Amino acid sequence: MSPIFPLASLPFTQLCCAVVTEMAKSKNHTAHNQSAKAHKNGIKKPRRHRHTPTRGMDPKFLRNQRYARKHNVKSGENAGVEE
Repeated sequence: MSPIFPLASLPFTQLCCAVVTEMAKSKNHTAHNQSAKAHKNGIKKPRRHRHTPTRGMDPKFLRNQRYARKHNVKSGENAGVEE
């Protein structure tokens, strides 16, 4: 056994459990108190816009939606035409 590597003579199964003598690493992340901070003023629902944006939607769906809006007739406008 050399004094530089005192654990070199141990089998691998004991070696992985014996290397605990090193210093602990610093903490990388914690979520402590984040939930309390979020609930302090209340978690709000996102505001709903009057017209949802269509950017990135399926072009086939948008084309059909455009035609549907064009031919959508309100009940008061052309009520006498169908008589």
